[in-house]
Amino acid sequence: MESNGGRAEDSRMRLLVAKGSFAPMGGAERDIIRNLPSLSKRFSVSVATLESSAELESVCREIGVQLMLPSLEWSKSSSVVSRVLDSDFSRAIECWKSIADLIDGMSGLDCIHLTSGDGSLAILEILPDDIAIHLHLLEPHRGLHENVLHRRIDGSPKRNLGVTKAALTLARRRDLTTIRELSARDRSFISGNSEFTSSRIGDVYGVPSGVLLPSLGIDEFTQNPSNDEPNKVEGPSEPYVVTIGKASWVKGTWETISMLQGSGHSLALIGGGNSDDLDSLIGHAEECEVGIWIAPRLSSADLCSVVRGARAVVSMAHSEPFGLSPIEAQTIGTPALFVDEGGFRETISDRKSGRLLPRGDYSAWHDALREAGEEDTRLKWAENGRNSILTKGLNPDSFSERLENIFIEISRN
Repeated sequence: MESNGGRAEDSRMRLLVAKGSFAPMGGAERDIIRNLPSLSKRFSVSVATLESSAELESVCREIGVQLMLPSLEWSKSSSVVSRVLDSDFSRAIECWKSIADLIDGMSGLDCIHLTSGDGSLAILEILPDDIAIHLHLLEPHRGLHENVLHRRIDGSPKRNLGVTKAALTLARRRDLTTIRELSARDRSFISGNSEFTSSRIGDVYGVPSGVLLPSLGIDEFTQNPSNDEPNKVEGPSEPYVVTIGKASWVKGTWETISMLQGSGHSLALIGGGNSDDLDSLIGHAEECEVGIWIAPRLSSADLCSVVRGARAVVSMAHSEPFGLSPIEAQTIGTPALFVDEGGFRETISDRKSGRLLPRGDYSAWHDALREAGEEDTRLKWAENGRNSILTKGLNPDSFSERLENIFIEISRN
């Protein structure tokens, strides 16, 4: 498949959009996919990845963008030995090299927009020096630089945290070196997805970065129900709250159930999780007498229906880098009650467009749940949230314009 026209007829910059894996189809992957149509208007776009998804393939076909895939199979290893030896990185390099169209067409590229994630950074090892590179670093590698990913769902360490840190020394050094070398490279720029993330990039890597905010799908999350949105998705017992994200300690899922104890609310968990973690979570919910309903993944229409019927969307995630859930909730009109940490502070104005709450003060959360049930409050928070979204320009067109300006600025250096 040809990309968006030849250079002779098309003066747009030739942009490669790349990410290691689209398999998770979380917020990062959905953000890239929703931005592709707008990017294809400003750039001559092609896409490369080591692991595709049905959603990515569908939008690439729809807008006529070339999608390049490896001839070698790649997936993140679950082996402890692989993590210690950092063999995933070496394997990812070989898989990037196996994308024949990418290697053959490298000389025809002007710029690359690379999004961080499993397998992503390995592509930097094969890029020519004359290509402008923008890295959207959504967060410093938390498995290497923090311990939140090395805890079971209840917060207990999976293994001795000191031993784990020592075992990951090789991978951590390579990660630090890769980001620092990219920052020092000519015609490169690194952006976080929030001011909080940009600050963390400085703390962890000691390099400067800007901010490229993500976007909200205006057709995915709407103030009024779409024609294909069901009136109600059977499942959660009312009144209920929604938390979005794979069940884990870092997402605060266990703590959310603890918080709901005695509140009279059940929990709708959207994102599923590891079977052992979910068994433990269900047991914890039974002990706390909190009803729980779990959905691994929902269509946008079903997700909107669940969120629209909720008392609130909540999260006790640990230092979330940005988090799309608050603005999705605000757009739909459901109150956003989030822990007062990380990137949530940039999309919620406390008591104006939702609540920012202390992690351990459960009585404050219960008060906020009661506040979220007041119709006047719901309307006010939603209106203020939508106005903030417009002001920040959290949409694909603004994202594409900002990225274009980044590459124009890179070219001047």
